[in-house]
Amino acid sequence: MTQPTALIIDDEPDIRELLDITLQRMNVNTCSAGTVGEAMALLEKQPFDLCLADMRLPDGNGIDIVHHIAATHPDMPVAMITAHGNMDTAVEALKAGAFDFVSKPVDLPVLRKLVETALRLRTFGDKDTQEASPSENDLLGKSAAMRGIRGMIGKLARSQAPVFVSGESGTGKELASRLIHDKSPRSEKPFVAVNCGAIPGELMESELFGHVKGSFTGATHDKEGLFQAADGGTLLLDEVADLPLSMQVKLLRAIQEKRVRPVGSAQEIKIDVRLISASHKDINQMVANGEFRQDLFYRLHVIELIMPPLRDRREDIPVMLDHILSRVSNDTGISKPRIEREALKALYEHDYPGNVRELENILERACALCEDGLIQASDLGLNSVYHHTETPQRQVNGDLEGYLAEVEREVIEQALATTHWNRTAAAKKLGLTLRSMRYRMEKLGLEQSEPGAEED
Repeated sequence: MTQPTALIIDDEPDIRELLDITLQRMNVNTCSAGTVGEAMALLEKQPFDLCLADMRLPDGNGIDIVHHIAATHPDMPVAMITAHGNMDTAVEALKAGAFDFVSKPVDLPVLRKLVETALRLRTFGDKDTQEASPSENDLLGKSAAMRGIRGMIGKLARSQAPVFVSGESGTGKELASRLIHDKSPRSEKPFVAVNCGAIPGELMESELFGHVKGSFTGATHDKEGLFQAADGGTLLLDEVADLPLSMQVKLLRAIQEKRVRPVGSAQEIKIDVRLISASHKDINQMVANGEFRQDLFYRLHVIELIMPPLRDRREDIPVMLDHILSRVSNDTGISKPRIEREALKALYEHDYPGNVRELENILERACALCEDGLIQASDLGLNSVYHHTETPQRQVNGDLEGYLAEVEREVIEQALATTHWNRTAAAKKLGLTLRSMRYRMEKLGLEQSEPGAEED
């Protein structure tokens, strides 16, 4: 492979010289420009593998450079050089299409990591066209919506900008996040996913940032946090809307400074993490209600990836049925079952409030119940939890509270049955917290476990 070449754009000669020396030591050739005009002229004369551009230039700004390169050289990563602490400017550059940013005064180790990551895109671009990631087959569908999602994932993989993945429960937010990582130059480093709603508030800081021995009761040894575990790779903050406000402040600082401080430590640790966050909640409404910090939302929500619900892409259901049944057959060792006409019609017409996860549960249940290798409509169980149009009509008879309690009981019991009485999975299926699930079960007098039930 030929030696890469970088374009450095900055009106300060000292900065240009520092960047030039640093990149030359990394075996990267350089060309320098002090203005937007000079940079445009160089871009017309020769190709570059990377561009480092200052935000403020005498005849324009770095955003002009980003837009020009995005239009004329879309495969070239552009990193912005911003003033220290000016995260608003950095976010603006990322939204415009910048690959990443580095703050003045330039931290050379941070710069070197940025350059290494950007240059890996050259080899990743070729690899991506030659072979698909094995897990990509799980993001199924030929609909326009899914083609758009896969195309967006390919673009997001070439950036370091924070991504916010939104969508209903069961739409594949974690899978999409993993694909962004797998197709990115960070793929050889860890992908770490954490469900923010599953961590007790008092342990949140320790889980994310780590702690040192003796920092609190029970801290018998130093513990690495999830940010450190994901260093060089990608950290998915799933259900980020469940973070308590006190933790949101600390997360914001970690994002802005690219450093974390373990609980009980006097030293901060540098981190190089690509952040992806996800939630099924309306986080915009939470910001409006004061339940989620607007400044943190602004940092996390640089680029949004919206996962469509299954009911809006019904044309993808047939290929998903075939894929899921093949997987269940391989996992269980049984012959792949067939689906009768009425069952297929019911599957196609169902609204799937639980989306792909619900479809998987329905088919796994049907495979277990069907006879002679044929799935019939009665094996699907669509008339119990979600398919309200087929639920027998009850008479309220002046007892609305009793009626609602009975409906709630049926829904919770069915969710528990389809998850083998795993309360955590059932709560997630119903969009509840585990605490709320336990409260409702206790209120309704439901047993906390069943014989053979899975542990949470």
